[in-house]
Amino acid sequence: MNIEKKIEFDKVKTIWKGLAITDRAKESIENAGLCYSEKDLQKQLKDTTDARNLMEALGTPPLQNITEIKEVLQIAEKGECLSPYQLERVESVLAAIRRLKDYLERGKAYQNSLAYYEENLNALPELGEEISTVIRNGEVDDYASKELSQIRRNLVKCEEEMKQKAEQILRTKKECMADNYCTYRNGRICLPVKKEYKLKIAGSVIDKSATGSTLFIEPSGVAKYYEEMQLLKIREEAEVYRILYTVTALVLASAETLRENLDLMEKLDFIFSKGKLSMDMDGTMPRINVERKMKLVEARHPLMDKAAAVPLTFEAGDVVRGIVITGPNTGGKTVAIKTVMLNCMMAQYGLHVTCKEADICMNNAYLCDIGDGQNLSENLSTFSAHITNVLEVLQKAGPSSFVIMDELGSGTDPTEGMGIAIAILEELRKSGALFLVTTHYPEVKEYAERAEEIVNARMVFDKETLRPTYQLVIGEAGESCAFYIAERLGMPEDMLKVAIRAAYGDTAASTYAFRAPDEAQEDGAQEDKEKVDKVQADKVKRENMPKIVKARKSGKNAELFAKYKLGDSVMVYPDKKIGIVCEPMNEKGVLRVQMPDKKIWINHKRVKLHVAAEELYPEDYDFSIMFDTVENRKKRHEMQRKYTDVMIESEE
Repeated sequence: MNIEKKIEFDKVKTIWKGLAITDRAKESIENAGLCYSEKDLQKQLKDTTDARNLMEALGTPPLQNITEIKEVLQIAEKGECLSPYQLERVESVLAAIRRLKDYLERGKAYQNSLAYYEENLNALPELGEEISTVIRNGEVDDYASKELSQIRRNLVKCEEEMKQKAEQILRTKKECMADNYCTYRNGRICLPVKKEYKLKIAGSVIDKSATGSTLFIEPSGVAKYYEEMQLLKIREEAEVYRILYTVTALVLASAETLRENLDLMEKLDFIFSKGKLSMDMDGTMPRINVERKMKLVEARHPLMDKAAAVPLTFEAGDVVRGIVITGPNTGGKTVAIKTVMLNCMMAQYGLHVTCKEADICMNNAYLCDIGDGQNLSENLSTFSAHITNVLEVLQKAGPSSFVIMDELGSGTDPTEGMGIAIAILEELRKSGALFLVTTHYPEVKEYAERAEEIVNARMVFDKETLRPTYQLVIGEAGESCAFYIAERLGMPEDMLKVAIRAAYGDTAASTYAFRAPDEAQEDGAQEDKEKVDKVQADKVKRENMPKIVKARKSGKNAELFAKYKLGDSVMVYPDKKIGIVCEPMNEKGVLRVQMPDKKIWINHKRVKLHVAAEELYPEDYDFSIMFDTVENRKKRHEMQRKYTDVMIESEE
């Protein structure tokens, strides 16, 4: 039984999870469950309240996703060298820890107990300062060490001398050059030398142009600088790795402290996500009890718009342990029982509830039977699935359970369903559980009036607007209003009398007070008056609906259709000219004939078969050769080969 999905608590969890920042907090929300310890639950609810209060005073806490930094620590623990990018991620997390520490420090001014987690955070300022000194813009800084600084200065100097030497040769041997500038090929500085002057420039050919007319030559005087640069780059790489390994060792030395910081950040993220949910849903901290008392004041469904939701007040426990809610369909009964259970579950998850005020008892199980439950793969009908689920609920129900059931006893014969509904209620009463059920059976209402610890309740329905008000009234039984609604919506009086007679007997049918047309007018409801006007007819007015037209059976026409086929040679009267059928006869008895100079439409009475097509042409002969234009045949061929947007022109 997936209780979270049945009452839509999974949707609340989805919203809640979206408010968390770290992956660990999201995972904790996904795996969160009911709290069964009163002390722990009180602590969790207080954390939620403190988180909300802190955010209302100081704004959203400076948290960030820290999954990547955990991977960085694992790399360092394997003995590998951290890259400049990875070290920047460490510095970023240390900065986040400093900001969070400062945020919580400011929270102490409000005497908020959550703010004292600040004392458990260590921002490792020395490590952060070391990383910021060594790493800058994603690479090891020039001034990370004196050695690196000297090497990079020499590199710049060497590269500059190499350029100057190349440009000097370029100027002195200008007539040998294809261009007046130096270029780089394969990392080497080269001169663009015309092919015919190759022997006049001492050096190595590094590359050539696409045409082969230009050779890119590295002069001999430049090569020595290139070799010097390569040696300097080797030294630079070695020094960079030395620096990175040194800083990696510092990170590794602080790994345990870092992990403690990360764990605390994830814990705070989980707590603050509950505070964010409370703010978004305008929640309230509930009181918790273990005395099996439940009271919700102006409770709202957490997934409904606050402006649209009609709050309900609900109370159970002490003398009353079970409530039977009745009322018309679409009256909000299902929403009401879901609202109660959702708020109770949220409270036991350590969340604030969407109520003005709440005092909620802890439950060891939340059980429900809501919805159709039909399962074709298991060959379960609606009623079979309903009873299977109910039996599972009854097996688990106990004195510390909370049960809700929708449309008790539905899905089968009304008389038998009523009996089953009463039997289920009696079993729930014996179990000692708190329970909320909805039903339409009047006998169940009567049972609730007689039975101990069970009371009736109803959902208020506005008979004038035919709309539910979604207000729950405990202590009164509701009515389905089926006859009243049917009358207001236009059911004729004679049909209503048949229905009332079948339900309650002849006496009820003769004494039922039908609305008069002027009564609707007195209410000022024009729409209602129009509906009541329809009711006054003795019978249901039948609308004129489309008629089905049957096809005429004509053996003669069938013979005519078969008489002339595509390709038949025919004699056309009165001119007695020979033509070929290019379109068979239609339902009007007209066919199309290809004459020597044109195509004509002609009545079948003016045509006589001359020679049948099967005597003139092979069985699979393509008549489009005769009757279609060359252009259209080409287009049709293209359409058979591939998709095309060409259009075939029809002949008139």
